[in-house]
Amino acid sequence: MGDEIDRRHFGAVDFSRFRRLLKQETDHLQNLLDSDRMSERGDIVGFELEACIVGEDGHPRAANKELLNALKNPLVVPELSQFNVELNGSPTALTGNVFSRLHDELMSTWEDCQSTANALNCHLVQIGILPTIEQRLLTSDHMSDMVRFEALNDRLMAIRDGTEIEIRIEGANEELDIRHDDVMLEAAATSFQIHLQCKPERAIRDFNAAIVASAPMVALSANSHYLFGKELWSETRIPLFEQAIDIGARHLNRVYFGSDYVNESLMEVFAANLHDHAILLPFVQAEPLHKFAHLRFQNGTIWRWNRPLIGFDYDGQPHLRIEHRTVPSGPTIKDCVANCAAFVGFVRALVNRATPVEQEIPFDIAKQNFYTAATHGLEAEIVWTNDQTVKITDVITEELLPAAHDALVAAHVPQEECNLFLGIVNERVRSGLNGANWQKQWVAKHGRDFPRLTIDYTRLQETNEPVHTWPTP
Repeated sequence: MGDEIDRRHFGAVDFSRFRRLLKQETDHLQNLLDSDRMSERGDIVGFELEACIVGEDGHPRAANKELLNALKNPLVVPELSQFNVELNGSPTALTGNVFSRLHDELMSTWEDCQSTANALNCHLVQIGILPTIEQRLLTSDHMSDMVRFEALNDRLMAIRDGTEIEIRIEGANEELDIRHDDVMLEAAATSFQIHLQCKPERAIRDFNAAIVASAPMVALSANSHYLFGKELWSETRIPLFEQAIDIGARHLNRVYFGSDYVNESLMEVFAANLHDHAILLPFVQAEPLHKFAHLRFQNGTIWRWNRPLIGFDYDGQPHLRIEHRTVPSGPTIKDCVANCAAFVGFVRALVNRATPVEQEIPFDIAKQNFYTAATHGLEAEIVWTNDQTVKITDVITEELLPAAHDALVAAHVPQEECNLFLGIVNERVRSGLNGANWQKQWVAKHGRDFPRLTIDYTRLQETNEPVHTWPTP
């Protein structure tokens, strides 16, 4: 869904042609996988960082078009709302100072964006949900000027027969219960999406490991505690995004955790895209079979929290990669890259286990763990191996981080590199101060002055010092 389309409205013939081409491309992918013709390259890491635009007063600024026109950086692109942009990076091999390379490139792009934004009297903010965002601002009037966003909104609301979208999120002490008449609520949620290109022989284990890793990842990175003035989940972005793209009881969810582990091949997921999910946008393209244009477009309208992707190497050879979508944006570039190191290390460590972790933790338990962690963050207790209920902080600090360190060192990432970025995560978890908890502490001291919270958060973010080192409010 990252590419622009040239049409907003579609007819029955478009759906028929799109489905036929989607079926052909799905069959072609099956043939490539069966004959071992996918790229053998793997252990390549990338990212996408979504950010909010705010004014000097901490409130959202609908200025992405103005910002992008001034910036002229192809790595920075619009998001659904005019309040957001997305920063992209170059894929980087998992070897040597991989995370420092990712950090330095992202920091360079970020500083370019920030200086351009400052010249327009605004700032960029990395945060899962901007505390000052208001429901009244999330309307089609503030949708980015792209046909694909307008067409997606048209189609989602048509499938719902115009029924308003309902958002209901229960926190520990407060509840949000609202209705909305378009998909723009999704724009309140911003993410740091981590990409891991897989070697074909490890793709199944990598994907299943990413599913198991989702609970600890969402707990350690939680940064979305407030929405529309309500204190809700540690990572409220999870239920918000799921409910904002709900297309009704007659259809499978478009944003969801998944329905099972992969058993034989990642092909199972792409086959489900064909057979189990309605076509949202039948955008027919004049592309050859091996470009997988329609398969990739359909996959781009199904937002699993761990999503397999088909991409292409520099020489055009197709590859498999995992997009891990559970992590929110921020609090800093350094925190984001530390989260990336943790995810890659967790996946490698879980894959290296003698017994596949998916045999030790049933899928339904991994799913339950994920929503428990999104709700309670670092205070969560989850069900781990041997059916034991444990503190998620103990799983992270005593088991996953040491194993991730060893796995990354074995992948030829230097000790110092591992110590730096995994150390940030370790200190964050041990201190209990992720982005969500820092926001909660700030509100406990200052009250719900969300503009001031945003201003203070933005000022500390610009130091690029990890959130666990920020002064307690």
